[in-house]
Amino acid sequence: MGVRIRLARFGRTHAPIYRVFIADAKFRRDGRHIEIVGKYDPVPQRDGNKHVSLNIERIKYWLSVGAQPSDQVAKILAQAGVLPKPPRRDHLGPTFASSQTAMR
Repeated sequence: MGVRIRLARFGRTHAPIYRVFIADAKFRRDGRHIEIVGKYDPVPQRDGNKHVSLNIERIKYWLSVGAQPSDQVAKILAQAGVLPKPPRRDHLGPTFASSQTAMR
């Protein structure tokens, strides 16, 4: 059973709130879950901060038994100091000229 730590969207249009939850990898984004371990509000509040509340103990437990965080959850956990910062991906990819020389 592949267990994932990921986000489920709640809230209303243009005002999302996400729950950080543990679920089997085959379940849908907003489907069944095993446990809710936090909340994330991506809309900056009046103080200018995005609010996150996490149950760090439970997240560390699930990570220790093999749960894999999604990319966005890994970023949130890195900012909270639970995980090391994920490596930055290069979104540019190979250029057209270099791909042409590789094909020859």
